Amino acid sequence: MAVFTPLSDEQVAQFLEGYDVGTPLALEGVAGGTENSTFFVTTDREVLVLTLFEQGEQEELPFFVDLLAWLDQHQLPVPGPLFDRNGVALQRLADRPALLFPRLPGRHPEQPGPIQCAAIGQVLGQMHRISQGFQGSRPNPRDLRWVHAVHSRVMSYLGPDDQTLIRDRIDALESRLRKVVLPQGALHGDLFRDNTLYEGDRLCGVIDFYNGCTGDLLFDLAIVINDWCSDDSGELIPERYEAIIEAYASERAFTDEERRVWPTMLELTALRYWLSRLLVVYVDPPAHALTPKDPVQYRQILKARIDHPPAPLP
Repeated sequence: MAVFTPLSDEQVAQFLEGYDVGTPLALEGVAGGTENSTFFVTTDREVLVLTLFEQGEQEELPFFVDLLAWLDQHQLPVPGPLFDRNGVALQRLADRPALLFPRLPGRHPEQPGPIQCAAIGQVLGQMHRISQGFQGSRPNPRDLRWVHAVHSRVMSYLGPDDQTLIRDRIDALESRLRKVVLPQGALHGDLFRDNTLYEGDRLCGVIDFYNGCTGDLLFDLAIVINDWCSDDSGELIPERYEAIIEAYASERAFTDEERRVWPTMLELTALRYWLSRLLVVYVDPPAHALTPKDPVQYRQILKARIDHPPAPLP
């Protein structure tokens, strides 16, 4: 159970007095998650999601509030934060920063079909197009500069072949991306399948924006492709790949520079997740008793992108 700070019914009832959401009837801790405490709160009018922020850059929470509110105003399927009677979204509860959201319907897609893939591609393209007008700013905390800065922390835990692979990739990525200027905007930053909600083939929600930032739009799309379209060996599944790319391009056209560096961006995001998982396993274990994700998966994806570059962008 990913509830690191328990709450009582009385605490939640008092908290909700500041909102126009009805009378609380039930409180349920939500399983899953690795960083924050999450609860479902049922009132006599609706079901809500209450999140307590346990760690991370809490001073940056206003950025996430503003981004979600912006996307919600533009009618994207995101959980727009609820504001209290005084027009304030970011609160404190149990000595933690707290946000309240509507609960969106649906389930995470484990093996997404082409229609589900097209749906996320279309919404991501819409989000990127709309987000170019968003005024907030938070530099990407997991870009190539981060990769270069942290890779030395895991090298002593790896064999010679993996050490060479990481060093060679960093050199190649820095060479290919030097002086490259790509379209910028707001990113989700972690748009894995388990951060989406579907009812059948209908995309009901994109959730968990707490890796959100601003930066290269292509970086965000590459994260999606590597998670949604990789088979067990790391190879791309063509029908999923084509569905996402075509739907995305229908909302935002790619530039020539983006087409040129697309294989590089897929490698960069694969290396980013390989390194972040290695750090959790060997250097910075989670603060709570949760099982880290397997780094090997993203080593395989990185090798597959190197050995078999993707089909070009349209």
